[in-house]
Amino acid sequence: MALETSQNVAHPFAWLERGTVEIFPQQPDSQDPDENLIARLNQTDRPLRIKFGIDPTGSEIHLGHSIVYRKLRAFQDAGHTAVLLIGDFTARIGDPTGKSEVRKQLTEAEVRQNAQTYLDQLRPILDFETPGRLEIRYNSEWLAKLDLSKILELLGTMTVGQMLAKEGFAERYKKETPIYLHEFLYPLMQGYDSVALAADVELGGTDQKFNLAVGRDLQRHFGQRPQFCLLMPILVGLDGVQKMSKSLGNYVGLAESAESMYAKLRKTPDSLLESYFTLLTNLPLEELPADPREQQILLALEVVSQYHGREAALKAKAAAEAVAGGKGGEAAVEAEFSLSQVEFPAKLFYILSASGLCSSSSEARRQIQGGAVRLDGERIDDTDLTFEDKAALLGKVLQVGKRKFLRLVA
Repeated sequence: MALETSQNVAHPFAWLERGTVEIFPQQPDSQDPDENLIARLNQTDRPLRIKFGIDPTGSEIHLGHSIVYRKLRAFQDAGHTAVLLIGDFTARIGDPTGKSEVRKQLTEAEVRQNAQTYLDQLRPILDFETPGRLEIRYNSEWLAKLDLSKILELLGTMTVGQMLAKEGFAERYKKETPIYLHEFLYPLMQGYDSVALAADVELGGTDQKFNLAVGRDLQRHFGQRPQFCLLMPILVGLDGVQKMSKSLGNYVGLAESAESMYAKLRKTPDSLLESYFTLLTNLPLEELPADPREQQILLALEVVSQYHGREAALKAKAAAEAVAGGKGGEAAVEAEFSLSQVEFPAKLFYILSASGLCSSSSEARRQIQGGAVRLDGERIDDTDLTFEDKAALLGKVLQVGKRKFLRLVA
């Protein structure tokens, strides 16, 4: 199911500005297409090349990641070419941004497998079908071919002082945490991607500003017209405090079932509703219902519909209401169980017992055998089901019978 991008006739570039934190360079009053992205969009006689690079260091994409992909889709709908860059080479270095220690280097096979999983999850967002609207590239195409002279040329475009000004590096240097020389190559190689792709615009999160700016510098060094850079915000997770993250359990994964997505979004904190509507939907904010409870339902339906279709979203809504016991029963969904009380690897029957959903491990086994146990709405019938770590369970609802259920949290 494809996302739809509404175009405001009175303000034809509302889609560009919605949710965007910063565009640079951007001189609002200038008509110079090198200083004002809207001027470039108005004056161009060809589709612009909109770059977004991803390093497939994991296998699951969540709604926090989707913000930039949705903006990429908006550019597609405006007639431009989305260049989705799979950093299969740079992923083997690891982006040091925001990290207090060196990242684990992945094998080529791990990166390729993760990349395919990413692409499968992105099909509901990006236009994969319209000719000329999507270009998928892998930066090993050019980075694996760089010889020493070209690498030395790249290194010669930046000083150690400039590199140490990068967030993360500065903190690690101050704390005397080791910084390895290969990590300095990451922003240079990501910047060189913009040269190889002749990017007109590059998208990224606010934590990527340094890397995107390097792309501009390198394009200028190699005689290209520097790209515009567009920064999107970091989505706050469902806990309302920290950024959305799988490791924190405050996330909604794009590959989750409709029931799981709906149940999580139905509990979105009031303080996050406006930003979630802005960043995760195209609905006009001025037309939202006044009641926060109605907003939660609308948000859950809208987002689930994007990834699973409207019919599945409505079924998820009905299932959530049934699980909660109908009107007035939703208080039960507030009950949580911290997986920090469980030692992993752990069998599901033990978790059922430790959480209090079952009085003992033997009762838990009987409930599983009887078909009374569900995890995020899916019935479990394997009495020996084992989880290696808590990551696969975080945020999910564990249910026994029709009335007993808990949300599993960190």
